[in-house]
Amino acid sequence: MSGEAFNLLSVLLGLLLMSTQTTDAKISEDIRCKCICPPYKDVEGQIYKQNVSLKDCTCLHVVVPMPVDGKDVEAYCLRCECKYEERSSGIIKVTIIIYLSILGLLLLYMVYLTLLEPMLKRRLFGHSQLIENNDDVGDQQPFANAHNVLSRSASRPNMLNKVEHAQQRWRRQVQEQRKSVFDRHVVLS
Repeated sequence: MSGEAFNLLSVLLGLLLMSTQTTDAKISEDIRCKCICPPYKDVEGQIYKQNVSLKDCTCLHVVVPMPVDGKDVEAYCLRCECKYEERSSGIIKVTIIIYLSILGLLLLYMVYLTLLEPMLKRRLFGHSQLIENNDDVGDQQPFANAHNVLSRSASRPNMLNKVEHAQQRWRRQVQEQRKSVFDRHVVLS
């Protein structure tokens, strides 16, 4: 399973390396000048974008075609706000690939926890151990036998066993609280 994840990660990194080879066309996509022009007389407000250099990031170079004529051009351009914007599409691609890789690993882990881990538990502990002594336990303590099974697996300490042990301890505490409230009618203060 980890081999498949490694193969997927290596394919994604290979695609990233091929896509980050920059050309003049890609560089022009990463820089632009954006002019926001508010309404002026009978002309509606608009946003203009052009791929120009920093020194050409002015209303006269970006606003094409000019919506006003003659002496109104200067008044129109004074109202426009032009900003030079630069971004790195390579860094954006790397960030997205890392994010998707982490998401994929979490998805694989979820599949492992929901599908494979229960099958491995049945194989290791056996289904009969989980339901034996059911008559002795009764409805009052439905998880008591699971604690015994987990205590037998203490020889293989791992994080999953620690989490399950904590869950069983919590369940026992909840059962004890239920007994206190419903059977003994004692409420914690």
